[in-house]
Amino acid sequence: MSGLTDVPGVLVGHHERLGGGWATGTTVVLVPGSATGAVDQRGGAPGTRDTNLLEPENLVQRVNAICLSGGSAYGLAAADGVMRWLAERNLGFRVGPEPYEVVPIVPSAVLFDLPRGAWGNRPDASFGYAACEAATSGQVAQGVAQGVAQGVAQGTVGAGAGAAVGSLKGGIGTASEVVDGFTVGALAAVNASGQAVDFTTGRPFAADHEVGGEFGVRWPDRSAEVPPITTDLNTTIGVVAVDAALSKAECRRLAVAAQDGLARSVRPSHTMFDGDTVFALATGARELPEESGSFGSPQRAGALDKLCSAAARVFARAMVHGLLAAETAGGVTAYRDVWPEAF
Repeated sequence: MSGLTDVPGVLVGHHERLGGGWATGTTVVLVPGSATGAVDQRGGAPGTRDTNLLEPENLVQRVNAICLSGGSAYGLAAADGVMRWLAERNLGFRVGPEPYEVVPIVPSAVLFDLPRGAWGNRPDASFGYAACEAATSGQVAQGVAQGVAQGVAQGTVGAGAGAAVGSLKGGIGTASEVVDGFTVGALAAVNASGQAVDFTTGRPFAADHEVGGEFGVRWPDRSAEVPPITTDLNTTIGVVAVDAALSKAECRRLAVAAQDGLARSVRPSHTMFDGDTVFALATGARELPEESGSFGSPQRAGALDKLCSAAARVFARAMVHGLLAAETAGGVTAYRDVWPEAF
């Protein structure tokens, strides 16, 4: 199955707690070799940290990790653990002559899942640190992590542990595709206020983005009713990544396009009760084509446009995976329990 870690140099780790009054977690997208970063935020209720530094005019050019977490604004504390994990390995923006004199760059976003568990049970720094450990489990994590990530768990894990989308359980989903030799991957924590499914048929709105039977279901054709959940406060967060060398401005175009994939998947999207935030990462492994000596190369713009189109597609597919992989938890019914015949 394709996913975000198909992009070389990108690792993903989850940490969550379920049961006993808990239904929340943290997902970390780790780039030990660093990557150019950008962000695009939609909707009226964002919860973020260190996103201003991603603006093209600001100093820092590359990031070390992205932290996605439940817990609403409280969950931003998970990023402290990610920073500690990176600092222990001397990974970050260098601010002095000694190897340890670094400031890890960890832009972060949170989703609202507070009703799913007992009040006060939300991610803290230990969640972020544990997610980093999970991302590098079985790999050499000294200096720069070595090896290839062994896939990404989907569904009721990490930042998706307490997620909900409309009336159904949400979760973590991921997907990727290759465009002209470049790999574009996405990961979404599906937690939208809007619905992701046509309840008259049982078919997800973005089901038509499926590639090669990847969703592994037989789409139902019957209506269903699901009791509404107790809050409209939500927010979908995620990451899109590519192995191309992009500027911060070009990277932001990738994040903007990924939001189109979110909008194809959820109706309505980007509401006043969502703080939909998508980060973009460009690892810089390969250069985009460009005419020699040309300023504002049309060839480069065309290549970037193809990557942006792919970003929208893979993010939409990741949204569907997050919906289908989720299991009932925190009092929210999963798609698979409403339409079990699909599986």
